[in-house]
Amino acid sequence: MFFTNAYAQSATDSGLGGFGGSGMEMLFLFVPLMVVWYFLLIRPQRAQAKKREDVLKNIRRGDQVVTGGGIVGKVVKVVDDKELDVEIAEGVKVRIVRSAISEVRVKGEPVKADAA
Repeated sequence: MFFTNAYAQSATDSGLGGFGGSGMEMLFLFVPLMVVWYFLLIRPQRAQAKKREDVLKNIRRGDQVVTGGGIVGKVVKVVDDKELDVEIAEGVKVRIVRSAISEVRVKGEPVKADAA
């Protein structure tokens, strides 16, 4: 009546839509996908991580910083490559690990040599 005959496809169909083709077809699909992932995700994240590393490396005395917990303070002393002394209130100093700093708000003036 209104029904049509259904015919099965052969297992040797080698179109891109079929799964019976060679492995090269899958390669032609995944290589462009990986290139897109690299340029849209991996490369920008690496650039952002490098920029953050440079900012953390160049922190010096007088910079106003924000910690990961949201505490705003002023760098009083650079202890070593990993730690800083930060004044969070008048007379209140804490030692913070550089990696815990989320933002550098105001860059301070460089330390001047003795004028004597």
